Amino acid sequence: MSGRLLLFAAAIFFGCLPVHASDQWLPVRETSLEVRAGSPLDFSSFLPNRPIDAGHRLTTGPKGQLAFAEAPEKPVRMLCASLAWSPASGGFPDHDGADRYVRQLALHGYNIARLHFTDASLMFGRQEDFDFDPETLDRIHYLLAALKRNGIHWIIDGLSSPRGAYGGYDDRWDANGNLKLLLHLDEEAFVHWKKLQEKFLARVNPYTGIAPIHDDALALVILANENGIEFDGVVHDRPGKPPYDPVLAAPFNRWLAERYTSTEMLAKAWGGLEDGERLEAGSVKLPSDRYADSPRMRDLQAFIVDVERSSAARMSKALRDLGYRGLISAYNNWPTVQTALSRRDLEAVTMNTYHDWVGGYSPGSALLQTSSIADSASYMRMIAAARWLGKPFVVSEYDHLFWNRYRYEAGLMMPAYAALQGWDVLCRHGHGPIALAYGEPYPHKKAMLPYAIALDPVARAGETLAALLYRRGDIATSGITIPFAVRGEEDLGEDMQAREPERLTDLALVGRIGLKRSDPSRLDTGVAQPRAQVSADNIIADLRDIGILPAANGTDVERGLYQSDTGEIVLDRTVGQLRVSTPSTEAAAFSSLREPVDLGLLRIERADGNGLVALSALDGPGTLADARRFLLIFATDAQNTGMVFRDSEEKVIEDFGRLPVLIRKGEVDLTLSKTAAKWKFSPVGLDGTVHSPVKSGTGPISFRLSNDTPDGPTTYFLLELEG
Repeated sequence: MSGRLLLFAAAIFFGCLPVHASDQWLPVRETSLEVRAGSPLDFSSFLPNRPIDAGHRLTTGPKGQLAFAEAPEKPVRMLCASLAWSPASGGFPDHDGADRYVRQLALHGYNIARLHFTDASLMFGRQEDFDFDPETLDRIHYLLAALKRNGIHWIIDGLSSPRGAYGGYDDRWDANGNLKLLLHLDEEAFVHWKKLQEKFLARVNPYTGIAPIHDDALALVILANENGIEFDGVVHDRPGKPPYDPVLAAPFNRWLAERYTSTEMLAKAWGGLEDGERLEAGSVKLPSDRYADSPRMRDLQAFIVDVERSSAARMSKALRDLGYRGLISAYNNWPTVQTALSRRDLEAVTMNTYHDWVGGYSPGSALLQTSSIADSASYMRMIAAARWLGKPFVVSEYDHLFWNRYRYEAGLMMPAYAALQGWDVLCRHGHGPIALAYGEPYPHKKAMLPYAIALDPVARAGETLAALLYRRGDIATSGITIPFAVRGEEDLGEDMQAREPERLTDLALVGRIGLKRSDPSRLDTGVAQPRAQVSADNIIADLRDIGILPAANGTDVERGLYQSDTGEIVLDRTVGQLRVSTPSTEAAAFSSLREPVDLGLLRIERADGNGLVALSALDGPGTLADARRFLLIFATDAQNTGMVFRDSEEKVIEDFGRLPVLIRKGEVDLTLSKTAAKWKFSPVGLDGTVHSPVKSGTGPISFRLSNDTPDGPTTYFLLELEG
């Protein structure tokens, strides 16, 4: 073989191998992932779930936040477990499995769960409309009862699958079918949706004795997941296909005819029409390019707003007629100006958001390998600006997706800013937030995957931290509210994809933001219309001048440095750090550590790579100053055994590999600004088992922390003090 051919063959061979040295990636040894009761990972003692009854039903308090019916003045934070099971991930568990699983959710600190794609599961393999699989229906009913017994409320999609409850389809989890679009326009589609609610939500659950729709545990119904008209069109975009479904043409023409009295009047408003377009003949065309700005596109947006508001009102009435008393929402993604107007009359706003989105599981799927700190939490800010002030706000889905190497950021970033914003529900999306064990015999449980956080030690560490920062209330809600003035349809421009400017959503890193119907001239301090005339720097200066923002607040927009008004959160884009300092938790996520980071009690002296370090009080009054037991979280990165990428930057996947999960080896040097007569530091397994101490001492507390422990790699550690 020639030298050139030999080199070519070697390139092919080595290009198909994992790219990491084995001594830097440590295999997880645990099989069971069930947290032990009473362990440092059991949060049920200080995050108890009360029995669900009429007094403990979730409702909207007078300030527009979720509260229990018996105490409407006291807002509550709901940490949500995403239950998006399918046959590929094991489906709904049997009764024993449901009891074990739900008990684990309670131990982890979850107090609400979202059931997603239940329609697909009920109709999997069924040939006749509404012919629910009886075993799946029984398992769902039992799961709902088990959740309620453990004090965990429910969020349920009225529709998740675009196939609804139609029989004869085997692609129920795919983006095929146009039922979500037709719900807005077609009577038969609406009747089908309504019958689905009657057959499922209004059917008596034998394990509770009451239909879910009448149950105090059902807090929120999302009418249909991600059912905005524009988003549905983007999902179904295909080369050579018109961007807008022809089914929209006739109702769009009728809407135009009501707005403009003649073809001539329409032509004047649009600056001309194409040949053959006549309003009287109903022959006005839909836009031929969804990304081309035009007056035609502006009117299409206004039309969509009217249609979406009308259909949401109609579907909401159908639920009310069935006796439902809980909250209702819809259009839970796509943070554009148009969709914001469609959401303005909803009782609650629900939003989905992702950092470094991944399109699928097939070879060739790609992500960008970017940090969310580097773009100043863009995925958080975009939904913060979609919130309507005065209404409950629910993050129905979010994630910083596997295999992005910076995903340790999510466990600090999203719960920290969700708490600062005063959001009501926080739901990190996945097949399920936890698993009972590694090695379950299902296709989506044989390796870590995107949208499947349960097997990922990094994501799980983040959810553990979220229970403390967000649900426990370690981070305070902002005392500042910065409204974004909304006038109405006049705020629509010619760009269908227009959303709130990023240079203004930076304000969400300082204080609470949201949309507000108002006359911009009456805003004391806020974001007026038109947005082009508003500067975040000027608003920050105004807040300082009137004394709402402390003079010592370190925010410097030009430098990419943002400090919350509470002083508890600092995002420094230039150095790639997010820092949190509160009485109960101190934490930092960092892409680099050029110099020590002093968080207050905790000082991070050195780190050998990027990661997340957090220290939280576990006992006493819940403050770091008084605690004697502390949970320390150290998360780096994790991959599957045998993962293969098509590129050296690990952006394009070739093979997801297999179990066991590998945790990237890491070290940090830590110092605490307190002393103890005796102290010891012990690794905690992923199941909560406290292993033998690896460090101990007297007096000053300072040590090097490695996640390479004698009992295998972990993300959790327990620090205990005596005297």
